[in-house]
Amino acid sequence: MKTRLKLIVAAAGMMLASAILTPAGAVAEEVRSLRGPVGVQESDQAPSLNIFTYQEGGNHARNFRQQPPLVPHKIEKYQVDKNVNQCIGCHEWTNAKTMRAPQISETHYVDRQGNRLDTIAGTRWFCTQCHVPQTDAKPLVDNAFTPVTKVR
Repeated sequence: MKTRLKLIVAAAGMMLASAILTPAGAVAEEVRSLRGPVGVQESDQAPSLNIFTYQEGGNHARNFRQQPPLVPHKIEKYQVDKNVNQCIGCHEWTNAKTMRAPQISETHYVDRQGNRLDTIAGTRWFCTQCHVPQTDAKPLVDNAFTPVTKVR
């Protein structure tokens, strides 16, 4: 207990000495808001989300046989959470033909035990776990992946 009290007193002393010895202006200049020059009470303009180029519709090349298809449209405002999945509105088998959207694969209606379901399995509910929107972003790391069909 005495050791802990000594540590607390020593830390408080160091903080007090630091506050006394540091000029007041020096601390204020080093602290910067993540919002930049915008004041706390002011509204700031949201950055544009239109940074990607999309090729609407059509099939996109896959690099391996079981690769999930890319999403050929913007999805940043789609709600997909534990209660709602807006992707289903167009892609579920009952709506796909009317919406002219690719139908969700039958594999998405099978649970872990292999039971066929009438609704999408919980393990397949969050589409963006596997399906990603296409983008023209540059790779973060070098990739030497070669599809098996090209290796032969």
